[in-house]
Amino acid sequence: MVNLTIDGKEVAVKEGTTILKAARFAGIKIPTLCYHERLNPIGSCRMCIVEIEGLAHPMTACNTPVTEGIIVTTDSPRLQKMRMETLKLLLVKHPLDCPVCDKGGECTLQNLIHEFEIEGTIYQAEREDRESLYPTPLIHYWPDRCIMCLRCATACREIKGLGAIDIDGSGFNTSITAVNRDKCESCGECIQVCPTGALTENLGRYKGRPWMVNRVMTTCTYCGCGCQLEINVFNNRIVGITTKDDIGVNKGSLCVKGRFGYEFIESEERLTKPLIKKDGRFHEASWDEALGLVAEKLKGIKASHGADAIAGLSSARCTNEENYLMQKFMRAVIGTNNIDHCARL
Repeated sequence: MVNLTIDGKEVAVKEGTTILKAARFAGIKIPTLCYHERLNPIGSCRMCIVEIEGLAHPMTACNTPVTEGIIVTTDSPRLQKMRMETLKLLLVKHPLDCPVCDKGGECTLQNLIHEFEIEGTIYQAEREDRESLYPTPLIHYWPDRCIMCLRCATACREIKGLGAIDIDGSGFNTSITAVNRDKCESCGECIQVCPTGALTENLGRYKGRPWMVNRVMTTCTYCGCGCQLEINVFNNRIVGITTKDDIGVNKGSLCVKGRFGYEFIESEERLTKPLIKKDGRFHEASWDEALGLVAEKLKGIKASHGADAIAGLSSARCTNEENYLMQKFMRAVIGTNNIDHCARL
């Protein structure tokens, strides 16, 4: 264990732990913008700077490992002034359009601006309208809202293993660009980790403010992985999908279907009741009637042609348990090994 002192509090942590994690372990808050639990430390925002006794310049807590006996200060007039200047510089090109921004109400930058009591843009620079270039129609990129924290590019590379996006340009003209368009899967991992409203969903026609929607935790139905997600409901209509980084096997990640494939729920063509064909036309039926008909037909086929005349095809959208029951039904009830799965085809 490594022993250190943070804000007068003695802390003991494992070797290799960063100062930021040691502070959080001790219940001490250090502001961050680019840091994310699932990513390797980036160190781009400079908000997590701390003073270490004996060093002339502050160090970034997110990527500085602890060493034996160091004395760390996380809050001082000097640090507060430097953090405030960092925020002021970010606002040079970042518009304070919180009332219309999709992230308003749960934006990390907005919270820090409020915490440091910054009431407007202090520094001015010539603004240029920049075109939003991104590889997918499902995701919208707002260049002026981007603070270059690099979370999105890092997540694309480290979590998804794709490297589809990266930074391009320099100075105030720097932006996030699709460097490998063909690799982008529109998974929305970049949206999930973005601390501002620079990356937003470009799909839903209906939106709801974070404090207006009802978020219902549920399980994604597109495959058997069991990814956990939140359905955002506003006026009894699904307006988006969000996730939590610490819940489920997916830990906040989703595929393109899980994050964006929800509009079918409101489709007028969606079947909501069983249909039975009579005299060449489909008619609505109860579940008991529909299942009774299926059982009757299966019994008839088995009696006339044998069990091997029947085959079952299971679905990737079912859970592992449901697929197990399907094969058990085919083998133990029907009496055949003619069972397959759509994911194998």
